[in-house]
Amino acid sequence: MSSRTSSSASEQLGFQVLNHLQVIYAEERDEALLGLASELVEIMRLQQVGTIPLSHKNDWNEADVIMITYGDSLHQPGKRALTTLHQFLHEQCEGVINGVHVLPFFPYSSDDGFSVSDYYKVRASVGEWGDIKKLASEFRLMSDVVINHCSSESGWFQNFIKGEGVGHDYFYVANPDDDLSQVVRPRTTPLLREVETAKGVKHVWCTFSHDQVDFDFRNTDVLKEFVKVVRFYLDNGVNIFRLDAVAFLWKEVGSSCLNLEQTHEIVRLLRVLIEFACPTAMIITETNIPSRENLSYFGNANEAHCVYNFSLPPLLLHALLTGQSFYLKQWMMSMPPAQDGTAYFNFIASHDGIGLRPVEGILPDDEVEKLTETMQAFGGHISWRALDNGVNKPYEINITLFEALKGTIEGEDVLGVERFLCAHTIMLALEGIPGVYFQSLLGSLNDHERVAMTGSFRSINRHHWDYHALVELLGDDKSHYGRVFTAMKRLISIRTGQSAFHPNATQFTLHLGEQIFGFWRQGLNRRQSIFCLNNISDKPAVLLLSDLNLISTHQWSDLLSGNVFDDLHATVEIAPYQSIWLSNEK
Repeated sequence: MSSRTSSSASEQLGFQVLNHLQVIYAEERDEALLGLASELVEIMRLQQVGTIPLSHKNDWNEADVIMITYGDSLHQPGKRALTTLHQFLHEQCEGVINGVHVLPFFPYSSDDGFSVSDYYKVRASVGEWGDIKKLASEFRLMSDVVINHCSSESGWFQNFIKGEGVGHDYFYVANPDDDLSQVVRPRTTPLLREVETAKGVKHVWCTFSHDQVDFDFRNTDVLKEFVKVVRFYLDNGVNIFRLDAVAFLWKEVGSSCLNLEQTHEIVRLLRVLIEFACPTAMIITETNIPSRENLSYFGNANEAHCVYNFSLPPLLLHALLTGQSFYLKQWMMSMPPAQDGTAYFNFIASHDGIGLRPVEGILPDDEVEKLTETMQAFGGHISWRALDNGVNKPYEINITLFEALKGTIEGEDVLGVERFLCAHTIMLALEGIPGVYFQSLLGSLNDHERVAMTGSFRSINRHHWDYHALVELLGDDKSHYGRVFTAMKRLISIRTGQSAFHPNATQFTLHLGEQIFGFWRQGLNRRQSIFCLNNISDKPAVLLLSDLNLISTHQWSDLLSGNVFDDLHATVEIAPYQSIWLSNEK
């Protein structure tokens, strides 16, 4: 597509919107879909557009690092939580973090925000829309669009029970006699919830929990409502839209109800509307599913701008616990380079646990078992999902990353901090945009008290901090919090200055044995090369520089230690969990 001003831009928008609607609602008459297309364009205030957005355009670079956090993870007396978050970003992360993902900041009834009761309000305990706009004016702001389901306490669902008003027909109703045996579930709870309504007993679809009731996108009013939500968030400064649990969006009885074509088409439609409204805005799909299925959400560079790299956390964790890089390396070689206009979103910890579905077909069952047993020994929990044969399978590991890496499969050791930093050094260097979880930025420990209080295993990695107590800990270099935070900020600061770490820069996996996990990055202009060399084991590793085939006319130095390597045939010893960023440019 062209970026030139064009009188045909409005026609192009209308054509694209209608085309997507014809796929989603194939049985609807064209006249009805033409009317719906006009309504969506009007909701997005796009009746008059002058330019067509560029395709294959990267609206990101190596300086982009996004901190993932709840809006109320930090507290201080007399201040709104979002005000305190803003203070932390400026006082502690100035020049290091340029983007922030504030996890659901809306009123909710369960699941720490992912059971939204009102999409148009900021939760009073967190702040107000003015706080969101302030963050958005200074940082690239990501917000969740919890698009698959909402709270059973929402006004919409209460209207469903009453049988009238906005939302009374927003929810997916099924019959207990339907063949639901193929439906893919992320939970062990019953799929259908029986509800007494003014129109009789109904069985509503609940993919996740009985408090999280699934929407029915067969109803075009649901689509219109979420386009209104998107427009409202754009108006309040949101620049990145995280489509939560989007893979489950469209349901068809007799199918898996996962990754259906209509789901992909809705993502494509939202991308068109969002890009015409704000060409630099992005969509990121949250699809905690096997790797190949996850990659499908790139489409042909016409769906998600970014997909979560869900296979990375469990595979990197496995490599560091076992000292073996085979499975991590095998997976990385299978990952296609992201086209321009798309990028991987790399993370190794989040508000959720470490998902295990993304390593299905990659990590053998006995290796998964080894991983889960070690995590339980380190104080973690395992969440399960139900298969259609009645068997439960590990779905997610719930543990803080710092505690997950405090040892190996042989048990705890004294190299936990080094192992933890090695994990982040690898993640920060990989192709893609890095997302750093707030609790990992600090090196947080398992919060067993919060698990007991909430009854949710995921709360183990959702600690709430007193701001001033935290600042004191971060300033203490004898505390592991201080050591981790200082080292993490230094790593990020080095990373953001390297053109070879552009999210779309070339990446090539190196073969240097099991102990050394290595890959090569080269900048888009081909000037800077960085060889990322990581000893993922608890024993020293030996590297022959000649194995890297370094160009002898360049001067090579380690960006992390400052060491210069003049003899390109030398033997280098790499300490346990040490990383080297060997670059031809300082």
